[in-house]
Amino acid sequence: MKKRVINFFTALLIANLVGCGNAQQPAGNPKTDTTTNQAVTKKADTITHKITPCLWVDKDAKAVVDYYLSIFKDGRMKEFRQYKNPPQGKEQGGQDNFETAIMEIGDIEFSILAAGPLFKFNEAVSFVINCKDQAEVDYYWNALTANGGEEGSCGWCKDKYGLSWQVVPVEYFDLINSDDPAVREKAMKNTFKQKKLILSELK
Repeated sequence: MKKRVINFFTALLIANLVGCGNAQQPAGNPKTDTTTNQAVTKKADTITHKITPCLWVDKDAKAVVDYYLSIFKDGRMKEFRQYKNPPQGKEQGGQDNFETAIMEIGDIEFSILAAGPLFKFNEAVSFVINCKDQAEVDYYWNALTANGGEEGSCGWCKDKYGLSWQVVPVEYFDLINSDDPAVREKAMKNTFKQKKLILSELK
């Protein structure tokens, strides 16, 4: 049932986006209309990311974006749209309306789909934050675990939406991949004793 619902929402989203574009196009034959072709080309040119992770959330795509942009200061919201669900969508378990947003954090683009409480995040997928030092580790760890977030082990944590993150100082990789077996062993052994990674205890 869940697979049918997500497939439906995917098809519905595409149909709505295409439908909105067609509604703004001038009358004429879509195969030969020069204005239409130019509009499509311009839209395609704005797609700069080959792969965009899509995050399914319950509601309020704008609030989700605002939350992440309050943590990742180099981010921005690129797009926000609202859609009305047709009767067929609601019959499949959907809600009256759903929203989409696109945000960019650093050099990664995320798509937010706020379409009801049908799916939840789990630890099978997480995003790594490569931190330059312990201070940056502390900042992201504290920000992500506050207000409903949750500490995990070995550098993993969850934010208030349940999305998993790995907050890792880049020096950590030098330690666990060191040519010195004693350095590697100490770093790996102490990793399993920690929640937030503490560099001074791993060296």
